[in-house]
Amino acid sequence: MELHSITLRAMLMRMRHPFTTSLGTEWDKYFILVEARDKEGRSGWGESVASREPYYNEETVSTNWSIMKEFLIPLIWAHKISHPQEIGAIFRHIRRNNMAKAALDGALWDLYAKRQGLSLSRLLGGEKKEIEVGISIGIQETAEKMVEQVEKYVEEGYRRIKVKIQPGDDIPVVAAIRRRFPDIRLMVDANSAYTLADLDHLAQLDQFNLMMIEQPLAHDDIIDHATFQKRVKTPICLDESIHSREDARKAIELGSCKIINIKIGRVGGLGESKAIHDLCQEKGIPVWCGGMCESGIGRGHNVAITTLSGFTLPGDTAASSRYWVQDLIDPEVMVEKGLITVPQAPGIGYDPVARRIDECTLYSEAFRP
Repeated sequence: MELHSITLRAMLMRMRHPFTTSLGTEWDKYFILVEARDKEGRSGWGESVASREPYYNEETVSTNWSIMKEFLIPLIWAHKISHPQEIGAIFRHIRRNNMAKAALDGALWDLYAKRQGLSLSRLLGGEKKEIEVGISIGIQETAEKMVEQVEKYVEEGYRRIKVKIQPGDDIPVVAAIRRRFPDIRLMVDANSAYTLADLDHLAQLDQFNLMMIEQPLAHDDIIDHATFQKRVKTPICLDESIHSREDARKAIELGSCKIINIKIGRVGGLGESKAIHDLCQEKGIPVWCGGMCESGIGRGHNVAITTLSGFTLPGDTAASSRYWVQDLIDPEVMVEKGLITVPQAPGIGYDPVARRIDECTLYSEAFRP
């Protein structure tokens, strides 16, 4: 797989609606697109899910750009890559910076799939022709407004509803949803907003028959989560705490969770995502694909990984129209009755639209061997 160039683009896309979590509110999406071009003129695309600020984890758009430019892209030039599965080993001695790694990794997987004439889902070993998807709803001003949002997406057919919670916006909100919708598949996501001191308070969530409580405690913890899981009947799902197959193995052995959310950017790419999936499938731990408000390019990678058989729970890969007035791809990601039909065209299966990409590009830089 001889590469001609790798181009980084700093992108800015205005979101259709602001998205609020315990970490803050996003009004627009500032991120990096990666284009890897081979000598025959084909392009593979990847997306960094790092944010402007280091709130979700320590990475930012600026640090990702620097790490890719100064370290990761030179490592790619220094190696002859025959398959994108090799990227993980090539990047291994660079500590953390998983979102930067995943952006390049994704572009090379997309390019390789196109060179092979295969859809990315098939290249990864995916079996599904359609995937179930859920929706993630940010914190609302009132419980009543949250119920209105839930009603909207239930009517649209989403197969699972996730609502963000934080201290002061938790038990009453979930209770209001359950009064209106006693039987929907419902989960909550705390984004690390609580501590063990809140255990008795959060144990009240057991009464609401939730699918899971996602990452209630510290972003880097697997010890206290084990204590939490012993106290509650509701399955704990780990997100921010899991950065690798090794993290997942340790969490499972400690009893820190019963479900794991796999985010491609958080774990460093598609290869590591598949390794975590394989381990969880072996251990009987359900997994699902989390979202980071990606454009359609990152969303396409999420669709592909979700076709693996161990992804048994609906993920966060909502329709493009959930976030964007106009996405960067054609066709856009569409959801019908809570299902996405998996594209079968080579690569991610969604075509990047050059005009839309150019309109959202703040600046770019190309690198050649």
